[in-house]
This record gives sequence, C-alpha cells and structure tokens, in this order.
Amino acid sequence: MGHREELMAAAKRCLEERGYARTTSRDIAAAANAPVGTINYHYGSKDALMNAALMEMVGEWGDRTVHDAVARGEDAGGVGERLVRMWDRVAQAGVTDRPMLLGTIEALAQVEHSADVRGRIADAYEDGRPRMAADLHGLDAAEDPETARAVGSVHMALVAGLGLQWLVDPERAPSAREVAAGLRAIARDLEADATDQAEATG
Repeated sequence: MGHREELMAAAKRCLEERGYARTTSRDIAAAANAPVGTINYHYGSKDALMNAALMEMVGEWGDRTVHDAVARGEDAGGVGERLVRMWDRVAQAGVTDRPMLLGTIEALAQVEHSADVRGRIADAYEDGRPRMAADLHGLDAAEDPETARAVGSVHMALVAGLGLQWLVDPERAPSAREVAAGLRAIARDLEADATDQAEATG
C-alpha cells in the first residue's frame, strides 16, 4: 500500500476516532506513519483528503445499507419489508456509525464556504437518486427518468432526515415501522386527493 492509500485509510480512522473538525494533519500523518507533507503532495490539502475520506465512508455505508436490504429481500417480503429493513439500518447508524453521520453534518456546514465540499456532496446526491430507485424498486432511470428521480429523491430525504432524528433524539426518533406507517397514510391521502380532483374535472 502506497502513501496515498495509507493516508486515505488513516483519514477514515481519524474520522471515526476524532471526528471531522478535531482531526489535524499531524493526526492523519501519525496514523499513516507518513510525513505530514505527503498529505499536500497526494491530496492538495488536509481538507481535501478529509472530504474525500468522508465521501468514501458515506458511499460505503450507503452501499452496505441498501445492499443488505435488497439481498435479504430476495428471501422474504416485498418492497415494503425491504424498505423497512433499510430504514432500520439507517436508524441503527445513529449508534453504530455515529462518527460518520456527525462527520457528514460537519461537512454539510461547509457547503457555503467550500465549492469542493458542495460539489462532492451534490454529486453524491445526484448519483444516489437513480441508484436507490433501481436497487430498491427496480426502476430504470433510462426508461423513466422522471419517476426514478422522484423516487430516489424521496429516499434520499428520508435517509437524511431519519439519520438526523436518531442522532439528536434516539429515544423518541421514529422506528422504521413508524416511517412506513406514515408513508402509507400520506400515500392514501395523495391518492384520495388525486381521485377527487379527477372526478371534479371529469
């Protein structure tokens, strides 16, 4: 493993152990057993390395979370059970992956001041929308881009919001089953409203 890979692994460890804001260049260099100057040489700056490490961690976590829900869904349950399993994993992340979630929030606070952070996060959102629609619902963005984008966007909002609630107040945050019940109630209202409008205009 070269210095570049060692620095990335060290940055991830520092994110987990120290958090985004409290990690220094010296912390990363010490964890990688590399000179401090190699950070700028390979990544341009400590912040650039930390941002790249955080995005990798978030991507890996997202892949694990969705993959687990989809893989287990092959054996039992329909899309509803698959989604409940995914939301349950998101809720658990408030405990099991707390440093990663906190690091994400710290990074989001920089979007007004860092074009690099804003761009990375925006790209991650844009990439995640069609992937979630495809993995969780079998929607093909090439065939129906509008629906795939809409469904993926709802999932992105739910994942972000549920993660925040579990970080702030795990004792009273909603369970995955409660999220599912809420969505079903909202869906019934939306369908009823659509039916009423169709009858009024028909």
